[in-house]
Amino acid sequence: MDLSAINPILLVASIMVSATPILLAALGEMVVEKSGVLNLGVEGMMITGAVVGFVVAVASGLPVLGFVAGALAAAVLSLSFGVLTQYLLSNQVATGLGLTMVGLGLSALIGKPYEGVKAPTLPKLDLGPLSDLPVVGRMLFSHDVMVYLSLLLVVAVWAFLKFTRAGLILRAVGESHDSAHALGYKVVRVRMAAIFFGGACAGLGGAYLSLVRVPQWTEGLTAGAGWIALAIVVFASWRAGRVLVGAYLFGGITVLQLNLQAAGAQVPVALLSMSPYLITILVLVLISARGVHGAPASLGRSFHASH
Repeated sequence: MDLSAINPILLVASIMVSATPILLAALGEMVVEKSGVLNLGVEGMMITGAVVGFVVAVASGLPVLGFVAGALAAAVLSLSFGVLTQYLLSNQVATGLGLTMVGLGLSALIGKPYEGVKAPTLPKLDLGPLSDLPVVGRMLFSHDVMVYLSLLLVVAVWAFLKFTRAGLILRAVGESHDSAHALGYKVVRVRMAAIFFGGACAGLGGAYLSLVRVPQWTEGLTAGAGWIALAIVVFASWRAGRVLVGAYLFGGITVLQLNLQAAGAQVPVALLSMSPYLITILVLVLISARGVHGAPASLGRSFHASH
């Protein structure tokens, strides 16, 4: 194995790109779960955002338009989950799993004519002197706008939940929907808004996969990224800063195993490929063993105004 073939500068830069779609999806799901809703349809929303974003970007030649379309498509799909769970009071786990299957089937249907087609991708941002800095310039300041937008979104979500009245209401709804309702807050409206936001974030993450990370369409492109995003929310104990850490850790493991394969590691390729998922499962088992802390008290519980 030739470890000298692994460039640490390119490794860090690749980790930032690899972590971005998972970070976007996990951040959106964290907001949804903070409102007391458990949406297991992240994978379905991500792949819907990926295929719609890809198709629109190819048709228009504008990747930015692809990102907007991908976010809207996934957000609209998430609203179907919202209507079923919040108004018709269907089981959140079963409905979320159904949403994933719908998204996977829909993406395969829409994307079939586009297999093998190349998509226009986002250009790297020109950050002037920062991009020209030795070492850190290539590591941190030579990325596309979505990498930096995802980092800004982490700060924005953290500030929203911690310092704003709307964030306080959302957290109150997640902790005790009956108490929030008694105080006059519109529980279902708050949760629908959170579900819409979570869907849009998952759609952005999916569009990033198909337009930047792998700028072409293949069926099943997300390859379990939505499930990893769900796991990261638990790993992060429903905190925005920890979601960032979790996403970058997973991104790091993914990129590292690819680099180890390229360097000729004497480990079966299948084992290296499954390592990110194995480590995620291991982390979740360890967290469960010591108890999950920080979960909203009303998470996954249906609300009805007559309660």
